[in-house]
Amino acid sequence: MIRINVGIIGTGWCGGIRAEVCAASPYVGDLHLAEIKEARLKEVADKTEPATATTDYQTLLENRSIDAMFISATPETTHYPMAKESLLAGKHVFLEKPIALELSEADELIALARSKNLRFTIGYSQRFNPKFAYVKRSIDDGTIGQPVSALVSRHITRNLGNKIGGRIKLSPAAMEATHDIDFVLWCFAPRKPVRVYAQEVRKIMQAAHNVPDCVWIIVTLDDGCAFTIGAGWVLPPAYPNFSSTWIEMVGTEGAIMVDDTHRDVSLNTMKRGIEFPISTMPGEKVAHVYAGPMEAETMHFLECVALGRQPLVTPEHARMVMQVYQAADKSAEEGQPVEILPSDQPSKPPLPRQADSIKNAAADRT
Repeated sequence: MIRINVGIIGTGWCGGIRAEVCAASPYVGDLHLAEIKEARLKEVADKTEPATATTDYQTLLENRSIDAMFISATPETTHYPMAKESLLAGKHVFLEKPIALELSEADELIALARSKNLRFTIGYSQRFNPKFAYVKRSIDDGTIGQPVSALVSRHITRNLGNKIGGRIKLSPAAMEATHDIDFVLWCFAPRKPVRVYAQEVRKIMQAAHNVPDCVWIIVTLDDGCAFTIGAGWVLPPAYPNFSSTWIEMVGTEGAIMVDDTHRDVSLNTMKRGIEFPISTMPGEKVAHVYAGPMEAETMHFLECVALGRQPLVTPEHARMVMQVYQAADKSAEEGQPVEILPSDQPSKPPLPRQADSIKNAAADRT
């Protein structure tokens, strides 16, 4: 079996999950960790037994034996520079969303990955949620025909809202609705967005973080079809990580409704009251199994690097998602629809042959 060496920058919530999956994967040889919080670094290192663990991520970039990098660092301002440095160092890159803060940065990363024949993908984990995958399959196999309209409503608790909204001035459109923009555009492909209209509410988070509480977005596609996405982060706290999502996908031959509200498992204790365990968007380990999409997503990227395959989420698609949520923010600010110009996204480059990919990786280590 082909084995690759992997580096992980940032071992917080998501990065810690990635590290544990990599440590258990037969595709991973050596694992290397970078985390600025020493206590957290030690905690994850104790679980994963990496080859190296450091507080300086530059050490990983300088390590020529590392084939692929997971970038799970926060705040989101670190994404573009860390991804650029990793690609320049010849590493395949998995980058947590968003791809960047500016379209020009996204374009630069896409071009750089293309020029070096490196795999570059963005963490849109909900594609690996079995319920979401079922919706996509129902379209692909013709069960509901061609999609005509869609509605997705996603809301998380204000515990997480305070954490995310207080970290960087990005809206629910960029940090929450982004998952669903990605998903619906994936379902409607190859159709492209041409117009976005959005409205936001500022009642709770405004004073503390100067960010909206929620946003509702209507997107029109180039064939006249449309979809609506609502996203917010001000649900009252019942369980710190509670996430509630509802999907309606209507097609020419049928419709599919998905309840992903995570209220199917309820725990009520005298000490902590009502909780909804197994309700996080990334998922969580439950004894010998993993509940949620992030384990499968991490394994998918490892397989793509090791076997020379194209990751499910292309950076070009992530750039289109960015166009939509930036247009939504602009629409909410200006109070009118925003047009999206015909796509100027770079075409997807051909993947290097698997043999060439392995040969190049071996050459880099010499």
